[in-house]
Amino acid sequence: MDRRDFLRQSVFASGMALVPSFLKGMEFLTPEQLSGYKNLIIIQLSGGNDGLNSIIPISNDIYHRLRPTISKKATETLKITDDLAFNNNLKELRELYDLGEVSIINNVGYPNPNRSHFRSTDIWQTASDTNQYLSSGWVGRYLDANCQHPYQAIEVDNSLSLSMKGKKLNGIAVSDPNQLHRTTREPFFNSLANNTKEEMLNEDNQGYLYKTMLETHSSASYIYNTSKIYKTNVEYPQSSFARNLKTIADFIISGLKTRVYYSSLGGFDSHVNQLNSQDRLLNTYSEAIGSLVKDLKKNDRFKDTLILTFSEFGRRVKQNGSHGTDHGAANNVIAIGGSLKKTGVYNELPNLSNLDTNGDLKYTVDFRSIYATVLNNWLEVNDRQVLGNYFKKLSFV
Repeated sequence: MDRRDFLRQSVFASGMALVPSFLKGMEFLTPEQLSGYKNLIIIQLSGGNDGLNSIIPISNDIYHRLRPTISKKATETLKITDDLAFNNNLKELRELYDLGEVSIINNVGYPNPNRSHFRSTDIWQTASDTNQYLSSGWVGRYLDANCQHPYQAIEVDNSLSLSMKGKKLNGIAVSDPNQLHRTTREPFFNSLANNTKEEMLNEDNQGYLYKTMLETHSSASYIYNTSKIYKTNVEYPQSSFARNLKTIADFIISGLKTRVYYSSLGGFDSHVNQLNSQDRLLNTYSEAIGSLVKDLKKNDRFKDTLILTFSEFGRRVKQNGSHGTDHGAANNVIAIGGSLKKTGVYNELPNLSNLDTNGDLKYTVDFRSIYATVLNNWLEVNDRQVLGNYFKKLSFV
């Protein structure tokens, strides 16, 4: 059994951070250091959000003809241009758009798209080709190449997604800093921290597990103590997704030395009766984003924060017989931030008259170009070292 399989099957892998490097010099950023310290928040809309009913080609006759019962009427949208509109449940995003704080990137995908949730999610999270299977995620490889501490990438959840796992260093998963701290202060962990000897930390499975538990112990203490510095008084919605974004805001404003945050909102697999379910989820997403941005602006952290929202694929253009949509291909990606270089509608609208053989949108922007842009232009690191290949940069940041 290899090291990763061993950890995956061990009791400590559930809800714990898998972090393979020692933590030293843990400190928070002072108010003076905070300015200019750029953060990236990645949000996945899991299940395959229908981009065409989120950012809507409202004047396109093909859209209305192929979706006779689920297309949005003009009165159910928030106008962007004569040809494009937000779903009316994205009110907060529309407000940010009007302020010049949103960039909509259309037709994002990759060659030979896979329509399996699991496989397409893996492709997006690892930045692989369709026929390439990687065991490390793109954020994990960013950690490997540029970071020293696992807490420099945090997923606000109970488990760590593939995107956050590197070959040498993994990010950390935490939904509740207080609970993680309490768990790692139980007698077993304290005894381990105080009594582990160097010879126990060899590279076999047992040694790797000892390292993982020690680093979890240290990371939990750092995250817990630093996150207490700031507690927001901005009102957030009462959803689990909003609570996750509130936790991220607390981390950022407290001065946690984290560069990448990851969270997700699930439920977007809309094969049946799509309108009600998607509208509800988009409202949950938009309201939470609105509170997050308000919190960051209040504390002068929005200008140094980039929020990137994606889904593992879009939906088929033609609705199905159950008033829903089936798995598709290309989709839109939304970038939100106070320092965007190109705002508004970034590129051409989806071409509904030139679909692929499955009836899906064709991609014109490789999603890895977005990653390359974020790595190079925002996080200011070598994107080719992380992605393993050259991808054209965009100009939204």
